[in-house]
Amino acid sequence: MAAAAAPGPGLGSGPGDSPEGPETEAPERRRKAHGMLKLYYGLSEGEAAGYPAGPDPLDPTDLNGAHFDPEVYLDKLRRECPLAQLMDSETDMVRQIRALDSDMQTLVYENYNKFISATDTIRKMKNDFRKMEDEMDRLATNMAVITNFSARISATLQDRHERITKLAGVHALLRKLQFLFELPSRLTKCVELGAYGQAVRYQSRARAVLQQYQHLPSFRAIQDDCQVITAGLAQQLRQRFREGGSGAPEQAECVELLLALGEPAEELCQEFLAHARGRLEEELSSLETDLGPSPPAPDVLEFTDRGGNGFVGGLCQVAAAYQELFAAQGPAGAEKLAVFARELGGRYFALVERRLAQEQGGSDNSLLVRALDRFHRRLRAPGALLATAGLSEASTEIVERVARERLGHHLQGLKAAFLGCLTDVRQALAAPRLAGKEGPSLAELLANVASSILSHIKASLAAVHLFTAKEVSFSNKSYFRDPSPVTPVSTLCAEARETARKLLTHYVKVQGLVISQMLRKSVETRDWLSTLEPRNVRAVMKRVVEDTTAIDVQVGLLYEEGVRKAQSSDSSKRTFSVYSSSRQQGRYAPSYTPSAPMDTNLLSNIQKLFSERIDVFSPVEFNKVSVLTGIIKISLKTLLECVRLRTFGRFGLQQVQVDCHFLQLYLWRFVADEELVHLLLDEVVASAALRCPDPVPMEPSVVEVICERG
Repeated sequence: MAAAAAPGPGLGSGPGDSPEGPETEAPERRRKAHGMLKLYYGLSEGEAAGYPAGPDPLDPTDLNGAHFDPEVYLDKLRRECPLAQLMDSETDMVRQIRALDSDMQTLVYENYNKFISATDTIRKMKNDFRKMEDEMDRLATNMAVITNFSARISATLQDRHERITKLAGVHALLRKLQFLFELPSRLTKCVELGAYGQAVRYQSRARAVLQQYQHLPSFRAIQDDCQVITAGLAQQLRQRFREGGSGAPEQAECVELLLALGEPAEELCQEFLAHARGRLEEELSSLETDLGPSPPAPDVLEFTDRGGNGFVGGLCQVAAAYQELFAAQGPAGAEKLAVFARELGGRYFALVERRLAQEQGGSDNSLLVRALDRFHRRLRAPGALLATAGLSEASTEIVERVARERLGHHLQGLKAAFLGCLTDVRQALAAPRLAGKEGPSLAELLANVASSILSHIKASLAAVHLFTAKEVSFSNKSYFRDPSPVTPVSTLCAEARETARKLLTHYVKVQGLVISQMLRKSVETRDWLSTLEPRNVRAVMKRVVEDTTAIDVQVGLLYEEGVRKAQSSDSSKRTFSVYSSSRQQGRYAPSYTPSAPMDTNLLSNIQKLFSERIDVFSPVEFNKVSVLTGIIKISLKTLLECVRLRTFGRFGLQQVQVDCHFLQLYLWRFVADEELVHLLLDEVVASAALRCPDPVPMEPSVVEVICERG
């Protein structure tokens, strides 16, 4: 055990070399080694030994405790443990001692170089601190010597310093006096050389002193001479300002010098604006000349460049100079400038709008957009300087109006293109066909119309999108960007469908009116009381059937057939008479004689109660049957109303009976429900019978023969 627990080299000999024996020296040296390592690594005794801290640090039997007593520990073991356990404890203790010795030896080996380096570092630090202390001592000695010399020099030069300070003050005063005595000659020289700014600065430097000591005769004379010279200087500056030959910066300099000389600011403000007005009105006159009939006006981009560089640039210079010179005028002065800019700006905007109006109807938007962009950009600076003048708002309104005008122009172009496409379609449909050659189909015509309209829409959108390009200064305005909703396709389709429905309804009304006019004239221009016995169908009825057939052919070229109700087997065989219904049979039975009169109006009203109500102007669907049904309803309803206003003789009634049977033979096939034609024609014959004093109907067989022959 002693050999295994021996420390490494450099830490002393084994425990057997000590005169006190291994029982006392080895644990003591081991505790010292553990204490040094504990201090180096910042560990507690329990942690340095590798064991967790015990529950009671004062327990003498705790191997890891600070108050461990080996005798007490051994006595406890001998009393409490049997021999086998004592031997196990000994074996375990030997193993732990060897492990601890091995760990400590490893730590020593690993940290040996660090211990040596730390020792060298401490040795060097001691040497460096000694040198530093020596240098600090020498520095303190030198500072004391310097302080001593400084005190001796200050004491020696104290009297001379006071004398020098007094002499320097006297010298500065003499220089000021010399400047004052030389001031009239200096001012005269500056005026002769044209150095007006230098002269004003001299006068400003001396004004307060001369004002303070004007009670002294010498200073009073200098002040009088200077006042005479500055009065002449002010006169020259006013003359130079009124001539107006120089530019705006030189004019502003003159005003600034006059203000420095004490001239009244209100008067100078009026003169400054008057001179500025003259220069800006010359720019406006030049622009107005460009708009004259000759020579030709420049293009819109060149015109806006001239206005921006000339008038707008001059207005910016005037506004900046005015605000710098007359800032002391306050809100009143700012309002004068705003009124000035608003008046001249309004004239400039009127000229710009005149030039932009000349671009109406043009097809090239790129040049117009570039011109509007430069116009809008150039007015940013005066708009910021003169916020109350409303220049930015006015320019924005002009851009908006022009953009809306261009949109309207493109919209009119699209409408014209659409009308042109429709005209081409009408001409293609109405053009005579050569023998053996067929014209374009409706599908081809529709495809051509869609292609043409789409190309026009794309061209218009490309032209309009120039106004919303990112590089355009006004494209971020609310009326271009926020909000800018796009009409949904569903809304456009719904509007187009509604428009088509209105057009189709109008077409039905017009065609129905044409046929109605023929029927109306045929009823109103005939003497139905003296009509001869019918032998033929009237020509107007044949014309109605022919026109209806032509309309059917035309509409069939555009629309599908549509849905019809099932036709009855005797649709073409039904003969109209005053006995065509059970109600009418009861009304006009053979028992009807003058000796047994009946109220025919009452019977007619009773019949209407049981008859189906017909909506003449019902919505028209997009198919051929619906279109023809609407036209026929309008035509027959007109015939019915015209019959109700006439009085018929016996043969007149029979002629109406023949005409209605002829119409029934042909018109039922054009409508969605044949009962509609039957009901209307029943009403016509019944109304004629009501308006006949002697209602004797024609035999149905005779009616059929006449209609077949006709």
